[in-house]
Amino acid sequence: MVALGKSNAEFKTTLDSLMKKALQAYESRGEGMRHGIALDKEITVILSQGDGARPLCGIYFNLHSPYRRESLPKTVKPISGGKHGEPR
Repeated sequence: MVALGKSNAEFKTTLDSLMKKALQAYESRGEGMRHGIALDKEITVILSQGDGARPLCGIYFNLHSPYRRESLPKTVKPISGGKHGEPR
């Protein structure tokens, strides 16, 4: 196994957990949705609806993930003062 910053045992535990979460997300997805996604800092698991009965599975090692939401630190405040009080 290949792991970035995790032991082989930690990697396996993480991958098992992410697979279960992605499957749960896939099975409970909304109408018209095609994917179930689970991720952590280093791994993304995506299950996608295909032509067959079983979903397709992709496992990605993240250098960057478009699905990860980065939040601003609590010490950062939005800049205001633009037109009509809108952020600049």
